[in-house]
Amino acid sequence: MQPRFSATGSLMRILAIDTAADRCDTCIYDTGSGRVLAEAGLGLGKGHAEHLIAMAAAALHDAAMGYDDLDAIAVTVGPGSFTGVRVGVAAARGFALALDIPAIGVTTLEGIAAEARIEFPGSPVLVAIDARRGEIYAQMFDGDGTPHGDPLAAVVTEPAALGGGVGLVLAGSGAPLVAANSEFTGPVIINRASPHVATVARFAALKKPPHSMPKPLYLRAPDAKIQAGFAVARSDR
Repeated sequence: MQPRFSATGSLMRILAIDTAADRCDTCIYDTGSGRVLAEAGLGLGKGHAEHLIAMAAAALHDAAMGYDDLDAIAVTVGPGSFTGVRVGVAAARGFALALDIPAIGVTTLEGIAAEARIEFPGSPVLVAIDARRGEIYAQMFDGDGTPHGDPLAAVVTEPAALGGGVGLVLAGSGAPLVAANSEFTGPVIINRASPHVATVARFAALKKPPHSMPKPLYLRAPDAKIQAGFAVARSDR
């Protein structure tokens, strides 16, 4: 089911980018008609940097547009894959600077919550993304979509610390983990680590200016660490 939002503001045509998880997805969204004009994407796992520009070019080609026809860039800023998030945000910022148009960040959590409200309007939503190592990235949203607290990294066995309520819906790739480690009995939906790229575009269109440059949303330190034992000794010469 495609989410339906009412676009506001002066933005017209948006290039949306999602590289926060295992896909490299782009789309062209027209806020005037509320239509997705074109989409291009790949299921990758890795290699977002090698394919993102080609995916953006393919979406523009299919929409019969050029970069100069764009009015804004939308991008998922995480939480998600450290490398994927960096690739998407860097590309969005580069496009925005080169084209002199705004770049708008959308978190994976708020995007998934928006999709959950389409299926369960008015229900509070706990979005949980599998962060591995027994943890989730999570955030609570009220029934009207208002965030209830900040995004956080939490141990999957302690969902009570995230809050709850009557009619609560669990959404995201970590939702099944939360349900399996708690007494939750409500609906568990949207088993993905990031929203559809069209949702990213539609949600970005709802964000009112001024728009600050998007930044990656990291909720914990990266898994990869520098191995100090392999450092090259400094020469005094």
